[in-house]
Parts: sequence; C-alpha cells; structure tokens
Amino acid sequence: MSTKSINTIVDRRDGKLAMAHFYVAFIALAIGGLAGLLQTLVRSGKYELPWGIGYYQVLTVHGVVLGLVLTTFFIMGFQLAAVSRTSGALTDKQRMTGWIGFWLMTIGTVMAAVMILLNEASVLYTFYAPLQAHALYYVGLTLVIVGSWIDGAALIMAYASWRKANPGKPSPLLTFMAIVNTLLWIVATIGVAATVLFQLLPWSLGLVERVDVLVSRTLFWYFGHPLVYFWLLPAYMAWYAIVPKIIGGKIFSDSLARMSFILFLLFSIPVGFHHQLMEPGIDPAWKFLQVILTFLVIIPSLMTAFSLFATFEMFGRSKGATGLFGWVKKLPWGDARFAVPFIGMLAFIPAGAGGVINASHQLNQVVHNTIWVTGHFHLTLATSVILTFFGISYWLVPHLTGRVLTKAMNKLAIIQAVIWAIGMTFMSGAMHAAGLLGAPRRSSFSTYGGSEQAAEWIPYQVAQAVGGSILFLGIILMLYIFINLAFFAPKGEQEFPVGEVADAAEKTPMVFENWKLWIGITVLLILFAYTIPFIDMIQNAPIGSKGYKFF
Repeated sequence: MSTKSINTIVDRRDGKLAMAHFYVAFIALAIGGLAGLLQTLVRSGKYELPWGIGYYQVLTVHGVVLGLVLTTFFIMGFQLAAVSRTSGALTDKQRMTGWIGFWLMTIGTVMAAVMILLNEASVLYTFYAPLQAHALYYVGLTLVIVGSWIDGAALIMAYASWRKANPGKPSPLLTFMAIVNTLLWIVATIGVAATVLFQLLPWSLGLVERVDVLVSRTLFWYFGHPLVYFWLLPAYMAWYAIVPKIIGGKIFSDSLARMSFILFLLFSIPVGFHHQLMEPGIDPAWKFLQVILTFLVIIPSLMTAFSLFATFEMFGRSKGATGLFGWVKKLPWGDARFAVPFIGMLAFIPAGAGGVINASHQLNQVVHNTIWVTGHFHLTLATSVILTFFGISYWLVPHLTGRVLTKAMNKLAIIQAVIWAIGMTFMSGAMHAAGLLGAPRRSSFSTYGGSEQAAEWIPYQVAQAVGGSILFLGIILMLYIFINLAFFAPKGEQEFPVGEVADAAEKTPMVFENWKLWIGITVLLILFAYTIPFIDMIQNAPIGSKGYKFF
C-alpha cells in the first residue's frame, strides 16, 4: 500500500485551504442566522424591520447565505480535508486549483450578497423567474458555481493520482464518498448554470425581453433536488466512516456504504419534477415517473439507517450490553463528536417521513406552498445536516489549527446541540402544524383582511418566533465555540477519526470504482426523465414573461 494512504493528519497547507472555506461558512452562519431571526420575529406580527429593510430582502439573505453559501463552503472544505487525510497530501498543483476555486466562490458570494443588501435581488433562494434580479447577482451566482467546479476538480485530481499509485485497490472510503458527492454536484449544477447563463443573465441585461418561466423552473429543480443530497452526503460521510471510530466501534460494511452513495448519485438527479407537481405544462405521466424515482432514494436512506444502528448495536454488544436496547447505554453520550451528530440522525427520521409526504402526488396537493415545506426543510438541512456539520467542526477545526477540543468546549457543544434541538422542535413543529392549516410559505405577517383562517395561524407564527430566538442563541454559542477552536483553544493534537471496517464485512468489489458505468447510468436516467418533457415544453412554449421587480 502507498505510504500516502496511511496519513493520520491533514497536511498543514491543505488544512489552511480547508479552514479558509470554514471561515466563509461560519461568517455565512452569522449573517444568515441573524436574517432568520428577523424573519421569524416579523412573521409573529410583533416586530417591524427598521431602516426600510424589506421582509423579502431578509428572506433572500437567509435562504441564499445559509442554503447555498454556508453549505457549499463547508462541504468543499470538509471534502478537501477528508481527501488529504485518507489519500495523502494534495500536490502543489491540486492545492493551487483548490485556492483558485475558493477565491472564485468567495468573489461570487460577495457580488451576490452586495446585490441582495442593496435590495437589487430580493428574489428569494429559488430566484424564480419572472422575478428579476440585477445582472450582477446572476454573475455572482455563476462565479460561485464555477468556483465550486474548480474546487471539485482539485478533489478529482487527488483521487486520480491515488488510483494511479494504487492500481487494483479500492480507494479509501472517505475519498470515494467525497468523489461521489463532487460528481453529483457537478452534474446537478449544470442545470442551474444553464438557466442562469442562457436565460436569466441575458434577460436581466435586457438582451432578451422575455423568459420562459417553466423551462427556468425546471432547470432550477433539476439542480434544486440533488442539492439536498449534496448537503446530506457529507453528513452521511461522517455517520458512516467517522462516528464508528469516535464511539470505538467499526464500520458495519464498506461495500454497503459505497453502494448507498452510488444509489444517491443515480436516483437523486432525475427527480426534480416532484417539486413541480402543482406546475402546469408538465405531462402528469412524467411527474408520476419522477415520483417513482424519488421514492427509490428512500432505499439508500434506509440502508444508511440499518448500517448505522447495526454499528451502534455491535459496539454496545462488544461492551457487554444485553437486552433489546441495552447497547444504547454503552454509547459515549458525553462526547460531543458523537452526541451532536446523533441528534441530527434522530431528526432525520421525522424529516424523511415528511419528505415522503412532499413527494407523494396527492399529499403534495395538501402541503404544496404551505409553511409545512419550510418546516420539513428545517428538519433536514437545518437539523440533520447542520448538527452533523457542527459535530464535524468540533474535531476537524482543532485538528486543522493544531489545537484540541477541551472538556469545557465539549460540554458547551452538547449544550449547544440541546438548545438547537429545543429551538427547532418549537419552530419546525409550529411550521408543520400551521402548514396543515393552510398557512402559506414565503409570506410576511398578514391577517389577510381579518380572515378567520389566517387568525388560526398567528399562535403558530408566535411559536416559530420563540423557536427562532432559541435557535439564534444556539448560533451565537456555535460561533463562540468555532472561534475558540480556531484561535484560542490550547495547542495540541486533535485526532481526525477515520473508522476501520468490521472484520466480518465482505471484501469491497472494484465495480464501485467503475465511473464509466455509474456516470453512464446517471446520464441515461437523466435523458430518460427529462428529454421528452423538455421537447414538449419548448414546442408548446408560451410567449414568455417580462421581468418583474416588486422590491
């Protein structure tokens, strides 16, 4: 085996590159979190925004900065560190590629953020046409995507050089997972890049007068649904390959972990229509097909749940646990590196159940465009994924900065996760309940002219504000812990835990490294799911819409 594959620490130069990504991510957490707090306060009806700031301006900041900036920067930083740790230090060329990607993403983020803050781009996180933003907003988004592709190229180059040095061997599990997620991201972002470059940018510059709304939304959701899995897979990386090491157990099955990632690559992209079930202009048969493909994504999620709890039970039994749930007591609940992601795992159970409802054609009609969907979103991304990202930060940030996670910070981290769970229970729970009563999403506070139905929603909106305030307290705590681990914690060596595979596990077959096969199937599924609907949309296209600016 190559000596490069048995590193125990991330190369310091690679660590600086990863930390640069994390600094931007946590600045985004601060800004986006403040915007989220303001939003919930406005929706309660008890607070008005000062200085002429618009509600939809704050809503756009919250969605774009947390949904796109925080996640993309954190994930790229984590994947760069994971590849450096498991496949050996990056070469100078690979590292330079990563830095170019980082700076392009950062410049693009600043451009988009400035346009939102100037109230030139209050078009929300989905930037749906016919709402029209300033051209510089679209240019900024384009730079973020192109920068992320260049970051991804650095990862792919590192993977390729490992494969060249280790022919006939399966790649390290974390590296393999990072590559699958990078490929998923590159394929998915082609859709959003196409709508921004060929539709929205020329339209915002006045080069064309009208835009085809249905085509732009379809291209957005071609990207928008796999985006969810781009967020989720790094959390799965930690759950599958890192948490077992933290608890002192072993990975249940390397092959099962790889298989689930491949299934996500195959089934997460050709399913965008389930976000458009209420949209006219798309043949119901194609919606039905994509709903079936959506339900196939449940399979790797259930595989993951099985694998994780098998790992936990095997560990507990090895420590002498008896009875059906005796192993639960043996888990290291006092270790934030385990406890915080575990709370995220538990949240994924109701989050997944809500996703099944959203993707069901008939049930979607009940909850579509209600705040139920926002509640679901906050359980998946803002709880399962973000708590796992926080759990990763507690060991990865000190590992990269040459510091240690102290007992005090470990205790504070667990308190932070409990506060987060309480805040999200209030906020997401109230969103789900209000959604079932018909409360709309994306809307500011309104009594709708004294409507009796709208009066039912207001107590839930107050509960959302209570939950949002508790969550903001959690964000302040998280930022305090991050700053401590990055700059003030005692110097030392913090472990980058990477799990070993259980002795009884099957040998990993090399078919998982056959990228021609997996990318080929992915492309075929996409062509199958989208070609005829796209031809139909273009042949039967309406005149298109002019741009609207309500801000």
